[in-house]
Amino acid sequence: MPDTHDAPDARDPLENWTPTGIDVTVPSIARIYDYLLGGKDNFAVDRDVATQLLGAAPGLDEAAVSHRAILARGVRFLVDQGVRQFVDLGSGLPSAQNTHQVAQATAPDTRVVYVDNDPIVLAHGRALLAENDRTTVITADMRDPVGVLAHPDLNRLVAMDQPIGLMLLGVIHHINDDEDPSGLVKRYLDALPSGSWLFLTHFLAVGAESEALERVMQGSHKTGRFRTREEIEGYFAGLELADPGVVYLDLWRPDEPLDADSLPQNRRLVLGGIARKP
Repeated sequence: MPDTHDAPDARDPLENWTPTGIDVTVPSIARIYDYLLGGKDNFAVDRDVATQLLGAAPGLDEAAVSHRAILARGVRFLVDQGVRQFVDLGSGLPSAQNTHQVAQATAPDTRVVYVDNDPIVLAHGRALLAENDRTTVITADMRDPVGVLAHPDLNRLVAMDQPIGLMLLGVIHHINDDEDPSGLVKRYLDALPSGSWLFLTHFLAVGAESEALERVMQGSHKTGRFRTREEIEGYFAGLELADPGVVYLDLWRPDEPLDADSLPQNRRLVLGGIARKP
């Protein structure tokens, strides 16, 4: 990807904008991710945290691109399984290959609800989706499953008696241990009908590098936990995992054959998988 990280002034359209209801001194997970993807919807505080993360794990921006790529592959897989409605929790800022774009390219009748608690996500999302009546963005806290699933805009598009693709990409690792991440995932799954799918990715604890990244995240925005493979696999308990199981993102049904041994360390920091609720 092009290196835009050394020229913040050239990619700074928000700096002269005074947002309403947004504390620009507090970093946002969505905007940090946007910066790592080469986006422009971020503030200086977000870029500062991203720079620290890149210092702890050079090549982390490449890992962010890899994370975006599995979204497209996973959504295409779910559409192939007949899924026609998605709830994308912690969706982040619009980028290339958004969930609705991937799904509706194959199945135009697919409905998609994006959920995020960042007001900038809502503003950009609504502009992007102004003429798409099968997709919406709602501002809500994903830690409140009852409130999210009862939201009128969600229920306008999503039928709770039909299979749902529940997307938790890069978000559960921002739920701290004392917030019961496993219980949160289970509460969502318990509310979904049989035949629904869980699509989840999560930071993997690998030693010194992930520990350094976790220190940066916990110091900047008090979230970001790297968990063990066993903990991550536990989110899929009771579900039917699709092949190849819970793996490094690049190894989940790659578009071209990939030698697992050739993966650099910065591509071994996240695991992902997709599983069906029986």
